[in-house]
Amino acid sequence: MLPRQIYRKLSTRVLFLCITCVLSGCGRIANHPLVTMAKEEVVINNRSQEFLGEPITWKGTVTGRANEVDGIAAMQIPVAGQKAAATVIVEGKKFGDEWGVTLLEIRPKNGDQKLSLTADLAARSGVETPKFDPNATQSTSPQTAPPPAEITIELPPGLPGQE
Repeated sequence: MLPRQIYRKLSTRVLFLCITCVLSGCGRIANHPLVTMAKEEVVINNRSQEFLGEPITWKGTVTGRANEVDGIAAMQIPVAGQKAAATVIVEGKKFGDEWGVTLLEIRPKNGDQKLSLTADLAARSGVETPKFDPNATQSTSPQTAPPPAEITIELPPGLPGQE
């Protein structure tokens, strides 16, 4: 084969892979546990059904980011109902091996009032974010060593970078 023919076949394959990735939501993000939790809540939630209208359909590409190392994720999921088209925003944090939703909202495309479903999901799943109590006593572990009384750091003579 001539180099031009090889280049043409390769660029056609790369283009096909890019289009497939865009149309499928790039797979990995579209199948993320937070996306699954968000879609389930939006479909079964009475307030979201009233807000969007039924039937609720998922159209478009899921976008966002999920960092498995830091355990932080945020995604945007296009959704439409009989009454409105919107974007579902889901953010979450990974605790151990489990992802938990920290924010779940439906934001209409026309810019009207958003609908927060974070508390609804927490009530349904039985998982709530711990509340901060400023009057709580701080627990001390008996295995915690007290801090050293004095720390001394010895620096070599001269300026840094000079011998």
